[in-house]
This record gives sequence, C-alpha cells and structure tokens, in this order.
Amino acid sequence: MDFKQAKKRASELTKSIRHHNELYYNQDAPEIEDFEYDALMRELKNIEKEYPELITPDSPTQKVGGVALNLFSPVTHSVKMESLQDVFSTEELRDFGGKIDISRTAFSVEPKIDGLSVSLEYENGKFVRGSTRGDGTVGEDVTANLLQIESIPKEIDFSGELEVRGEVYMPKDSFLKLVERQELLGENPPKNPRNAAAGSLRQKNSAITASRGLDIFIFNIQRITEKEFTTHIETLDFLKSLGFHVLPTYKLCKTIDDAIDEIMRIGDNRGNYSYDIDGAVIKVNELNYRQELGSTAKYPKWAVAYKYPPEEKETVLKNIEINVGRTGALTPTAVFEPIQLAGTTVSRAVLHNEDFISSKGIGIGDTIIVRKAGEIIPEVLSVKVHNENGKPYEMPTVCPSCGSPVSREDGEAVIRCTNADCPAQLLRHLIHFTSRDAMDIEGLGPAVLEQLSDAGLISNIVDIYTLDFEKVKSLERIGEKSADNLKKAIENSKQNDLSKLIFAFGIRHIGSKAAKLLSEHFMDIDGIMSATKQELEEIEGFGSILAQSAYEFFKLEDTRQMISRLKELGINMKSTKTVVDTRFAGMTFVLTGTLPTYNRNDASAIIENFGGKVSSSVSKKTTYVLAGDEAGSKLEKANTLGVKVIDEQQFKEMIK
Repeated sequence: MDFKQAKKRASELTKSIRHHNELYYNQDAPEIEDFEYDALMRELKNIEKEYPELITPDSPTQKVGGVALNLFSPVTHSVKMESLQDVFSTEELRDFGGKIDISRTAFSVEPKIDGLSVSLEYENGKFVRGSTRGDGTVGEDVTANLLQIESIPKEIDFSGELEVRGEVYMPKDSFLKLVERQELLGENPPKNPRNAAAGSLRQKNSAITASRGLDIFIFNIQRITEKEFTTHIETLDFLKSLGFHVLPTYKLCKTIDDAIDEIMRIGDNRGNYSYDIDGAVIKVNELNYRQELGSTAKYPKWAVAYKYPPEEKETVLKNIEINVGRTGALTPTAVFEPIQLAGTTVSRAVLHNEDFISSKGIGIGDTIIVRKAGEIIPEVLSVKVHNENGKPYEMPTVCPSCGSPVSREDGEAVIRCTNADCPAQLLRHLIHFTSRDAMDIEGLGPAVLEQLSDAGLISNIVDIYTLDFEKVKSLERIGEKSADNLKKAIENSKQNDLSKLIFAFGIRHIGSKAAKLLSEHFMDIDGIMSATKQELEEIEGFGSILAQSAYEFFKLEDTRQMISRLKELGINMKSTKTVVDTRFAGMTFVLTGTLPTYNRNDASAIIENFGGKVSSSVSKKTTYVLAGDEAGSKLEKANTLGVKVIDEQQFKEMIK
C-alpha cells in the first residue's frame, strides 16, 4: 500500500471507528462485535506504524473512545483513567514481556471484566463521589446510581483520601432476566452485559439502576494519602481488607511464559464465570517500576490486555420455531443440535426476522455456524453447508397461535399477526401495561399476571381494575397481605398522568416520549380521540408514521369501548402538566452544552411550565438555543441558521 492509498484507508478507518466509538461508549448500542472493532483498530495501527506522519493527536489510536455526555455533571479526573493496549496473540504477549526487566518485578494476571469503568472517591472513610471514565480525563458524575450497587462500600475503615478504579458489570443471570423481561414487553434488549451495565448506570431514575442487579469489581488504586505500597498485589489485598469487591482471581507469575499459561487457563474457563470477560490483563507488579516505564499518550507501558477470539461451532439446524410477541411480531428461533459454546450447552438462537433468514439462505437441515454474541446470547453467523434436499425456510402466512392472517408493512422487516385479541399477545400486553414506565403497578409482575390469567381472573386490561380480591387472596403464594398491597397499587395507578396511560396501551410506534407529546398537546383523552390525522401530524416531534398509528388505534371501536370502561372505573384521562403562564407559548427551545446551575431536566421543565416546547434538534423553526459550556454542533447550526442563542443568565431574566 503506497502513501496515497494508506492515507485514504486511514481516513476511512478513522471515520468508521469514531462512529462505532459513539455507539459503544456513549449510546451503549454497538453495531459490531468487539473482535470486528478490534480488527478495524489493528488495521489503523498498522497503517500508522508504517506511515507515522499519518498519526494525528485526535486519531482513535491516540484517544480513549468515550466522551462525557451532558446527561450528568462532568467530573475532571485527578488521575487520568487510561485504557489498555489490546494484544491478540502469544507473540504479542512475549513482545510485551521482552520489554520488561523481569529481574525487577513479576507479572500480575487478572480476568478482564467486560463492563463500564468507574472511579470511586472516599474522604474520611465515606463514599463521596463516583464517576464514569468518559474520555479518560473528563467523565460523568453517577454517584446517585452507584449508591444503588450493594457491593460498593458506603463507608470504609480508612481516614485518608482514597480513589479507586473498578468495573461495573451485570452478572450473567441478571442480564438474562433483563433480556427475558424486555422481550416479554416487546422491547429491544441490550446485545450483551456490557451494554446493559452501561445503560443501567446512565439511568436518570436511580430506581431503575437499583432494579438491574449491577455489581462491581475494584482493580486499582488511583490515588491514596496516608499509606504507601510497593506492589500491585499489596494494593488488592488492602482493598479487600476494606470490604471492596476485588477481582476474585489474580495470580502472580514470575515469567512471561507463566503469565501466558495463566491467561490461557482463564480463557479455557471463561464460560464458568458468573460474569462476562473479554480477555485477561497482564500487569507489572512493582509500582516504582511502573512509574519508570510510564505511558504513551493513550496506554500505560506496564500493562496490556489479551483479547480472546470469539468461539464458533458447527451444528445442524433441526427446526425453526415461531414466537408471537406483544405487538404481534412473529420472531423465528433456530433449534439445533446441542453444542458447547463459552462453557455452556446451547441449542437455540434467535433468527430475528424474515430478511435475516433470506439473506443467509437458512433452511432446516443446513449445517450452520453459531457463536455467542458478547459470550452470552447465541446467534447464527452463517450457513456452512446447505442441506442438499432442503430449501430456504419460509415464514408462515398465518399466526401459529391463533391462525389469523399475518402481514408485513412496507419498510418493516417484521411480520405481524393481524388479530389484536391473539392469546399469545395477551400476557405480554398485560405485562407492558403494568410495567414501570407505563401504569407502574407494583406487585403485578409477569409471574402474578400469568397466575391471574391462568386462574381466569384477568383477560384484558380492564379486568385489572375489576379484580375480585377475595379470589386473588385464595391463590397460591399470594395471600391476604400481598393482595391488599396489590389492591392499593392498582388504586394508586388510577391517578397516573395521561401520558403513562397512552404509553401503557402499547400502541405501535408510540413510545413514552410520543405518549407525552400526545398528552401535553391535547391535555385529555377526548381531544386525542377526536383528532384528525392531519392534526396529529402537526404535533411537533410527531410525523406521519406516529400520527397514522395513533389515529388508527383511537378510531377503533374496541379502543373506544375500553377507554369508556376505564373512565367509568376512575382512571385519570387528563394531562397533569401544569402551565404557570404562557409566556413561551409557540416557542421552541433547544438546549446544548452544560449550564452553570440548571441541569437539562430542570431547564426543560421550566420551559414547558411556561407553555414552551423543547426540541432535540436545531431548525429554522427553533426560537432559542439555550447554550452552556462546551456547546457543540447545535450551537454551530444555530449560528448558521441565524437562530438566536441565549445563555443561562438571559434565560433567568426571561423567567423572572
């Protein structure tokens, strides 16, 4: 590759890696697996090694991938939270070992937990602040959410200042329960435990974080006063004595060959861990020697992370089963000859949709390649050998649950059952209706709903509000106290804001944000039901798809009868939004950057209470852009379009 070709390819790789960094670090929604990302990064490093003049300060090889978002207050780390250089072969491990004077140290080898890196700060024995890594220099203050993790000590027996670094992760059991729950609700579950942990830790509602079963392993002291150490192993033992969850396995190895043997041993056993690992870390044990070795612009020179390759296996596809979801979506699942992957036996994998099957030409009897995405969820990678007597699988034309016709809308990959009363959808619909973001009926979870349904006490959402609690009390594992608590929770849900009820209906395409837009635009259910499709399309933030879906739902006779019955039972049908006055009526604000005193939620609430609207994007229709520190592309676009930009002080004058 000559210089011109190398420059072009480096530019392409840089753009691609930045895109995937944004998805992975900041949105917790990666499009590719770790090994695919690692391959892109390796290729860019090799090009920059051959042509050093192509290295720029902002190259992905020189920077940590994440940035501090505006969801939480920024935290500037007193000690930089460096990332580790990844290696992928024993030759690279030996190359690392060859640069270390083994007569001066030993190697510590530890599993590499696949989670979200955080810093915990303690003063006078009390936990005072926790933050994410961000870009290594500036992270996000997530103290309130870290307080929800039971294994983080809130107090320790140490009077000095202490800052430790750890990895927040979601145990495999918690992850599988989350996936199962979100699939029941018709939501898109996270791809792997790392994304689930990151998304859970960045929740604005700490109660959601608390419900996710997160845990943490501490693996380093970043800063400490009143105490000194000579080795890394000493620091881990000290942290363990203070009550921190340190890595359960860490081994001291005297040679690089011993370290490689331990790394391979960890890899052979990675399926037996209760948490997800994506590699092993080898570190210099002597702390003074670490100081001498120092760091590059991005990595310490005294440690590397060995990344394990994804395990892939062949098997024979025996059958394809169809599951019907809450929204009527038909999801195909591959059933194949059992195989061992990452330490567990697997025999099933989701095939997503009709297009996925067609693109790979999957047919029953084919020999397929299966791997575990993120070492947890089995997925079909490809077909190795087609069954010579077979043909590609075709999705059913009728619902396997109720026998009704199925349909596929233009632009969608999903096939759906057309019967709204399909029994396969009932339980999932009830689960969604009672979930936290919907009517939030505590105690009415999937297991209880299934029990009530099996007992014939509930067959639709109206039945929730007409339950015979004498019969409920007689059910196994419920009893009088649980039934009374459930009765109170159902009664309390009647006072919910209209937006929660709209979201609870489970209207296609209408999420919690769209439900809030509907509620606050019309203020009551009657206004929504009488609205024309054009009136719905005129709601800012809506569009033709959302408008069509809402219009069709509220025009159905079944919907109108259900709403009428819910009204009779005392369910609130009005928006509880309070407008102080209408000084911002007809105005649209966009918030960008970090404001000195207001957070985004507070500023947005003030704008809405004065009759204004808050948008996420700048357009010619934007009235004001409220800009704080580190305002980015939205500020630039506002200046380009001539939209008026105000700061917090001007905003305060406007709301006096």
